[in-house]
Amino acid sequence: MKNKLVLIDGNSIIYRAFFALPLLNNDKGVYTNAVYGFTTMLMRILDEEKPTHMLVAFDAGKTTFRHETYSEYKGGRQKTPSELSEQFPVLKDLLKSFDIKHYELPQYEADDIIGTLSAEAESGDWDITVISGDKDMLQLVSDKTTVSLTRKGITDVEKYTPSFLEEKMEVTPEQVIDLKALMGDNSDNVPGVPGVGQKTAVKLIKQFGTLDAVYESLDEVSGKKLKENLENHKEDAFMSRELVTIKRDSPIEIGLEDAVYQGYDPKKLAEAFKDLGFNSLLNKVQGADELEPEELEELADIEFKTMTEIETGLFSDRSALIVELLGDNYHKEPIQGIAVADEKGAYMLPADSALSSDGFKQWAENPDKKKIVFDAKKTKVALLNHGIDLQGIEFDMLLAAYVLDPAENHIDIPVIAHRFGIKDVRTDEEVYGKGAKLRIPEADIFHEHLVRKANALAKLEPQIAEKLEENEQLDLLQDLELPLALILGEMEHDGVRVDTGRLKAMGEDLKERISQLEQEVYELAGEEFNLNSPKQLGPILFEKLGLPVIKKTKTGYSTAADVLEQLEQAHPIIPKLLMYRQLGKLQSTYIEGLLKVVDKDTCKIHTRFNQALTQTGRLSSIDPNLQNIPVRLEEGRKIREAFVPSKEGWIMFAADYSQIELRVLAHIANDEKLIKAFQDDLDIHTQTAAEVFHVSQDEVTSNMRRQAKAVNFGIVYGISDYGLSQSLGITRKEAKQFIDRYLASYPGVQNYMTESIQEAKHKGYVTTLMKRRRYLPDITSRNFNKRSFAERTAMNTPIQGSAADIIKQAMIDLHARLKEEKLQARMLLQVHDELILEAPEEELEILKKIVPETMEHTVELAVPLRADSAYGNSWFDAK
Repeated sequence: MKNKLVLIDGNSIIYRAFFALPLLNNDKGVYTNAVYGFTTMLMRILDEEKPTHMLVAFDAGKTTFRHETYSEYKGGRQKTPSELSEQFPVLKDLLKSFDIKHYELPQYEADDIIGTLSAEAESGDWDITVISGDKDMLQLVSDKTTVSLTRKGITDVEKYTPSFLEEKMEVTPEQVIDLKALMGDNSDNVPGVPGVGQKTAVKLIKQFGTLDAVYESLDEVSGKKLKENLENHKEDAFMSRELVTIKRDSPIEIGLEDAVYQGYDPKKLAEAFKDLGFNSLLNKVQGADELEPEELEELADIEFKTMTEIETGLFSDRSALIVELLGDNYHKEPIQGIAVADEKGAYMLPADSALSSDGFKQWAENPDKKKIVFDAKKTKVALLNHGIDLQGIEFDMLLAAYVLDPAENHIDIPVIAHRFGIKDVRTDEEVYGKGAKLRIPEADIFHEHLVRKANALAKLEPQIAEKLEENEQLDLLQDLELPLALILGEMEHDGVRVDTGRLKAMGEDLKERISQLEQEVYELAGEEFNLNSPKQLGPILFEKLGLPVIKKTKTGYSTAADVLEQLEQAHPIIPKLLMYRQLGKLQSTYIEGLLKVVDKDTCKIHTRFNQALTQTGRLSSIDPNLQNIPVRLEEGRKIREAFVPSKEGWIMFAADYSQIELRVLAHIANDEKLIKAFQDDLDIHTQTAAEVFHVSQDEVTSNMRRQAKAVNFGIVYGISDYGLSQSLGITRKEAKQFIDRYLASYPGVQNYMTESIQEAKHKGYVTTLMKRRRYLPDITSRNFNKRSFAERTAMNTPIQGSAADIIKQAMIDLHARLKEEKLQARMLLQVHDELILEAPEEELEILKKIVPETMEHTVELAVPLRADSAYGNSWFDAK
């Protein structure tokens, strides 16, 4: 079998991926859009090309040997946005998970590495594919080398062979260099000859064959001005040829044997995808579900008793408790077994025996019998589903580990135990397998595993508590996270009622709207076709209706959303197509998606709040994600109409913090102007616009306020000039000027930003108002990209994290206040800065008083907190 070498121009492809996809970031706040785009392309290449050898080449720096020839080479390029530059190290780490070699060489470019390796391969019997977005690479095309050029984005690729190159550009691969020498290259600041574009350059090369021949036969060149330009810029032309020529004998320290590719380890790659939040790519990892559980090593013997009857007084006053479920969704998963370990001994309790035992129920519900658990919320809900209201939880190992290091992924007892030197417990994956192989093993292995976990939990607790005490974080766990976990458990177990009839009616209305739009599109198109088929839609739009072609794909015209949005004003069919797609997504993802997860008996949805996921401390929600119901379209907002009180005569009540992150910024930065603006209850965006534009508040226009609002919120999230330019549709230069004027107007904010970076460099972490830490190991990195991301994180984490801590504390305070007032009202959901409750109508007046009051006095800041409230017969009405 022939060797197949695939060489990828890393810089070119990641740049294209970055600008082709909207900015995305994972739960750690790391931007990932470019890496995601690169990865989707990479997986397609692996599937299509099936390489035996593979390498991704990167530029090593801004200065190359070409700068010795022409100091302005690549001059004038805009600085790489920090949102992109910080993704390079992420991509290189991911390539290691793919087991794909990457390489860079100081003073040389990726092109030179690729050119040198392809030359080596061409001397043997190899099939070579080069992937890039740079047309300079076309000089490498040969009978053995195909160059795949990305055009717009990263999915639209053209494969250049010698015949296709000649058909497309009317030149041979050998002539590409001379062609580029004549026409120059604006993107690389290669001068070429003024007035010579691709058309003229092709004409000259076709007529004379080479650059040398053009100059040898200058008298035969037609056109006075063209001849003049060629004469006057001869040096530029030959220098340009030198600049665009790929060096095929670069002094690289690797060879083809270093680029061997034998495939990836599915387990390693799946872990990397989970870490990056690329969940949609997990199902494309070939073989991830077929991984066999590893052979179990022998562990030291452990003594325990299996108890089918639980007597009162069996356990001591403080015990470690494990309630084991196999799957993640504890609202539905059955309890497989229970284990308890304390000073009296270790006990395995078969699920049926424990859950039907009065002795176990009395012990579990006794608040004086203290319990150490792993994941208090899961444990609480799992037992509540069996009528057991667990009390006395004193320590939660999951939350403790999360507080100690929120960056830690896949926290479980064995992982923590191994870190603290406790080796006599296996991981769940070792015992249960994963994916399609997930199962409960034989009873003796299973029972022993649960007891070992309970034992490890008991041994770990004092060590972890001591570590929290050292970090001044025990209060954060005991007074904030643990009480909140129990409240969230109650909220999840209670669930939120959904009017399925109303949801189905909305679905029917949407179907009618979708059908109506379909007919309107057919009328405008003059024929019927499949609206969901780009192959059928493309010719209608770009051939029959003659709309301008924005982007092409391998199979025809692109009809992606970004393309249609650019054509929105071009023809009345486009807005209807966009609306058709948006309504279709609402119908499938939200109407049908929500109906699937409604409990058939209670008509309620029981979401799960992730409490130990984000590094800022914010909650997220899954199965379903109720924090993400779309609100941009009226039809999306109306989905909230289906969320209703669970009892007759009750109402929904919502309260949310107003501009909490900006208020936290004012407090933490101690900026006099910001503090005064909030104390005087001014419109902060109008105030900022007046400061930045140097006008009175009366002179602030709506556009000025919009720009000020983008900067106000952007500062909270560590916005860059690139990010601001994208959100406001202005140039990066204008965006930078805007940010500079903002910081000059609010010197306290400027000082805070500087000091937060200094604190992170000194301590290695930053903290929120409630002592939540975020570690930033890259804050002193020599790698500029890693360091700049860490600096931005140092600035925004104390703000976002403190806001998250405040709303968590508000939930605890409000839960206590509702009990204190002996109200039936209860919290149902938390959506970022908003709390949603349900209550009897007669409690409305007291809620209108105590809910905002409690939220506004949860913490004392230098500025007042403000909470707005509303109510109605549904979540929608309460907004």
